[in-house]
Amino acid sequence: MAGPYPPPQGTDVTSTHSVPPGYGPGYPGPPNAYPGPLPPPVPYPAPRRGRRLLTWVVVLAAVVGLVAAVVWAARDDAATTATGVINEGSAKTAIQNYLDALSNKDLQTISRNALCGLYDGVRDRRSDDALAKLSSDAFNKQFSSAEVTSVDTIVFASPASAQVLFSMRVTAARGTRGPEERQGVAQLLTHNNQILVCSYVMRTAGAF
Repeated sequence: MAGPYPPPQGTDVTSTHSVPPGYGPGYPGPPNAYPGPLPPPVPYPAPRRGRRLLTWVVVLAAVVGLVAAVVWAARDDAATTATGVINEGSAKTAIQNYLDALSNKDLQTISRNALCGLYDGVRDRRSDDALAKLSSDAFNKQFSSAEVTSVDTIVFASPASAQVLFSMRVTAARGTRGPEERQGVAQLLTHNNQILVCSYVMRTAGAF
């Protein structure tokens, strides 16, 4: 039995759900946010930790090597220039100074070396100066010049004394021969931060 009020015009009384506006036939729905398909993701390279670590290791090794080289160079230089230390460089210098004293008739230097540390304690040095003059005269009669070229062997009796075999280039005082190589033996002693030539002997001549 129909009610007193008829249904609205254009309404299907058999439908139980209404159609939302915009989603019916002919309405495809809301537009896509990005036109067309999405692009593929861009790959990012993975961090190369191994290569970075290797680089740091190489740099560190180079720095350590440089520091070690500087330290060893400083130690070698200190050992060569330290006063009162017998080594190849200081022995060569001490022997050359003694030969120069013989050549220049420096009696005080000759006596100081020959007395081997006793010079400052000796009260009367006249006999020592006389021996120094004889040594200088004999040297100048034999050679006009002498230059130490190398220290060949050092044999230590103690840290403060050593026997040294050395080579030198000498020029004869008389004659036409040019410079020649000779060897000599010197006894060295460190005393009061000085290296003294206590004795000096040529391998092919007598003592001076």
